[in-house]
Amino acid sequence: MAQVKIYGRRSVWAPRRGALSDAVHAALVGAWGLPADKRFHRFLLLDDEDLVAPRSPDYLVIEVVCFTGRSPEAKRALLTAFFTDVAPAVGLAPDDLEIVILESPPEHWGIRGVAGDELALSYRVDV
Repeated sequence: MAQVKIYGRRSVWAPRRGALSDAVHAALVGAWGLPADKRFHRFLLLDDEDLVAPRSPDYLVIEVVCFTGRSPEAKRALLTAFFTDVAPAVGLAPDDLEIVILESPPEHWGIRGVAGDELALSYRVDV
């Protein structure tokens, strides 16, 4: 299970939302083996004055919220994919991209009417 929150300037990222979503999802499918049909992305695009950061206007923050269980190597593989695949795919400099992986135990999630640790998934989260 992984959900993605994407923060950036609306003026910059709204027109590129589709390409960014496709690139982010491809990274998650490739690095973590998420099913291609399991895309959960939220774009939290802000007015220019509402995103204050000492970076270019392209600056982007991506939060990946997921179950615990993935190895340090799997997390590093995802981070690497964001810098080597996602950033170039959307014309983003690596200096303007920040990623954070936020993990919580499955029992802290409620999905499809059950706690996450009772959920039968078609893919592994312990890669």
